Amino acid sequence: MGQTERLDEEFAAKLKRYRLNRDEHKRICGLIGREPQGVEWALFSALWSEHCSYKSSRVHLKNLYNTSPRVLQAFGENAGVVDLGDGERVAFKIESHNHPSYIEPYQGAATGVGGILRDIFTMGARPIASANYLCFGRPEAERMEKLVDGVVRGIGGYGNAVGVPTVTGQTEFHESYDRNILVNAMAVGLFRPGEKVFLSKAKGPGNLVVYAGAKTGRDGVHGASMASESFGKDSAAKRPTVQIGDPFFEKLLIESCLEVMAEDLVVAIQDMGAAGLTSSSFEMASKGGVGFVMHLDRVPLRDSTLTPEDILLSESQERMLMVVEPSKLQRVQEVFARWGLEAVAIGEVIPDRKMKLYWHGQLLTEIDPDLLTEHAPKYERPFEVWSPRSRVPQAQVAVPIEASIAERELERVLTSPQGCSREFIYRQYDAHVGAATVADCEDSVGVLRLKDSGRGLGVVLGCRPQVMRQDARDGGFDAIAYPALELAAKGFEPLAVTDCLNFGNPERVEVMSSFVAALDGMNELCRILETPIISGNVSFYNETEGRNITSTPSTGLVGLRPDVLKVPKSAFSSSGREVFLLRLPQLMSGGAYRELRGQEPACAGQLAARPFAGFLRALTQVARDEKVLATRVVGKFGLAYALAKMVSRSRVGVRIGRGGFEAARHTLAAGALFHEVFYEVILETSASPSEFRSLVMRQLAAHSPVDLFEMVHLGKTEGSALLIEGLLNVEAHKLEAWSQAGWTNAFENLKLPQSYGEA
Repeated sequence: MGQTERLDEEFAAKLKRYRLNRDEHKRICGLIGREPQGVEWALFSALWSEHCSYKSSRVHLKNLYNTSPRVLQAFGENAGVVDLGDGERVAFKIESHNHPSYIEPYQGAATGVGGILRDIFTMGARPIASANYLCFGRPEAERMEKLVDGVVRGIGGYGNAVGVPTVTGQTEFHESYDRNILVNAMAVGLFRPGEKVFLSKAKGPGNLVVYAGAKTGRDGVHGASMASESFGKDSAAKRPTVQIGDPFFEKLLIESCLEVMAEDLVVAIQDMGAAGLTSSSFEMASKGGVGFVMHLDRVPLRDSTLTPEDILLSESQERMLMVVEPSKLQRVQEVFARWGLEAVAIGEVIPDRKMKLYWHGQLLTEIDPDLLTEHAPKYERPFEVWSPRSRVPQAQVAVPIEASIAERELERVLTSPQGCSREFIYRQYDAHVGAATVADCEDSVGVLRLKDSGRGLGVVLGCRPQVMRQDARDGGFDAIAYPALELAAKGFEPLAVTDCLNFGNPERVEVMSSFVAALDGMNELCRILETPIISGNVSFYNETEGRNITSTPSTGLVGLRPDVLKVPKSAFSSSGREVFLLRLPQLMSGGAYRELRGQEPACAGQLAARPFAGFLRALTQVARDEKVLATRVVGKFGLAYALAKMVSRSRVGVRIGRGGFEAARHTLAAGALFHEVFYEVILETSASPSEFRSLVMRQLAAHSPVDLFEMVHLGKTEGSALLIEGLLNVEAHKLEAWSQAGWTNAFENLKLPQSYGEA
């Protein structure tokens, strides 16, 4: 082999190590006017990774609707912030930890929780709630039982110990996640009246750059770039790039950070998350239009063999970077020491826009931070313009079911991985630590009582992957519509959205097409609802050996209602109550039931934002009426499944009489038992039928044309069975047994310890 060939091989190996391509290398050389040297390779590798730079998505993200009178902070900071009025504000965000959780499920999920909590309290907000959106493969897939077990234990192990309640979540199963699971963590934090919002914009030449929290180790080195590439056959070899978390240390970090913020000792602060010290320092300097001098040898280490590159890229957990005035350093150190933590000055802010990194007095690099944060490549990946998918004539949407097998098919649905109980998961989470939780994972919306105003804060997650598999634009629309409707059904006004956009390889046209279509659907509805997207995360390259996951734009929404005294439950409350169905029939789908039978997606109709917005606003007001006792948005597997869940949870039965059956025929007929109508809501009320109709019609008339909606009196609550005359008559205990058996059949070794108590 000649010298030229050998040098070219060495160069190719270097590019592979730092996950850069030849065009990107050429761009770097053009920006700095020379070849990158030493740690500069690592700096560009981290900050130009897909995970940090959003180089395949920035061109589309800039068009997202992200403003409203309530928005105080949107993109560009650790989390979005909205004003609730009365001096209260909340910060919230959702992020992915998919790759680490597949490689090392317990630590991957645990550090996902820890990382999102730091995004919240680095803003100055105290974390008050967490939630999670999980997608697993088929129960029989390789490692899946261990993945489910490890992820759930990781979320519970970290969240429970750190003292933040897990109040809601969503879990999906599908073969597309067999070798690339999704673990998305959301957190919400509260600013009480008078508390300040802190940002990461560095300022004040002469101010000190202060490292605080845990010591730096080797865990997570190159983690950001690892999360920016697809899995191959060597995924297990990536285990060293997974971080290790300590929730008890995080609790100390929360309290010490909030204390120095309360004393106004901090100029700027940033979590050391993806790409660790590199991203936090370069982003803080770039935002402030300043530079840093940093001495890497002053960084507290737990491994003395770490090199400067290791220190820069380590993603060791529970660390913060702060800018502090010199006169306040001693007090900052006193506060951290009182909590048993270190706070060490490792550099200072300088007026020149330069990052000067030193190692034992030797200058490693001097570089403009904007070259790495503002000049990353921006790719306009090819995509196809969206056109409606999976459309068929309405008569072909539903799967015909004979009345004689209706009960057997309901059992099949309830015992399927998609339809069975999730209690094994949420029973392992502490939902009530902090004493503010009003409704938890047993309800469709997590609800917290705000301490100062007494109002209710609702938290809910969204995205139904089966809708994305049916049509990407409909799936994006639904990722906003469905959770917003869940909030409205409990009387909450949806305020804002955070999203975690989980997609496969963006270099594939079909993946990028679904990305653009889903964003369009989300964005259209957010504008009409005036519910902005204010924070989030893009997770590309969720594929293994060329096989992509289902495109999955998960969402987290927060909502507000005046009180928490009469929030409707998600199961029937008592006998003798009237049961109604409110419906906005725009799209009809074969949905999850067609998938269960191995059939292709099929739908008819079209989603429209403005009618939906009117329906949502009317429903919000209806659900606040004290005579509305229970509500449930009809989702996967349709109306019969939703009724079964309401009956099984409370053991209060419902009789759907002949009149109600005929009025809701296209939903409850034996030939269409499990098809899905976008959108339907079940309501239980103590009002008389005429009184309830009057209430609904007033609200519909106030918010949108009445003739777009349908209202059906289904029947009454009575007994302890789901009774649909001429079709189904199944006792509540049997429905619950089917639901529980579904989980046990899928994961025979995953059972709740007796200490968790009965369901």
